[in-house]
Amino acid sequence: MKRVALLLAVVAVCAGCGGSKPPKFTAQATVLPSPVAPPFTLRDDAGHAVSLPAKPGHYVIVTFLYTHCPDVCPIIAGNLNRALKTPTAKQAGLTVLAVSVDPKGDTAAAVRTYIAERALVPTFHYLIGSEAQLAPVWSKYHIGVEAAAKDVIGHNSAEFLIDPTGHERLLYGKGVQPEWIVSDLKTLMKES
Repeated sequence: MKRVALLLAVVAVCAGCGGSKPPKFTAQATVLPSPVAPPFTLRDDAGHAVSLPAKPGHYVIVTFLYTHCPDVCPIIAGNLNRALKTPTAKQAGLTVLAVSVDPKGDTAAAVRTYIAERALVPTFHYLIGSEAQLAPVWSKYHIGVEAAAKDVIGHNSAEFLIDPTGHERLLYGKGVQPEWIVSDLKTLMKES
């Protein structure tokens, strides 16, 4: 969270800088000062390596989920999946990289079941690994993860929208809605 707080402070300080008018995003998105998104490579349920930065020219949302989550994660996954199905997301080449916060419970089989039950589209990549593989990604994105109870993992909810140049542009919380993403993608695509 220190990184996010620092990013927000920089945004506030720089808000009056320069002569150009900043783009207008949805009120629900926190505008980030465009740092380069921390790179990583993890594997999906089929064992394929998936990396950030992703394909040049494509937008990416990085989020953090776990398959056995009883409440918030399924809602986030559903909302991101609905956003991916929109014409705007397809035009932007949007992909979602969902990084597991549960290395023990998020097995390849559990992820395949999760994907099938929620009809997640192929541009929704659920990334898994051991704690040694996942923890550095959590740390780079300042995601706190702890076992709260049996099969319950406490973690921050954050969705980072990354532009085609690999820079973090917007941050959403657990209430992220497909229409916010679509609106913000349209704004970003106009400025590029």
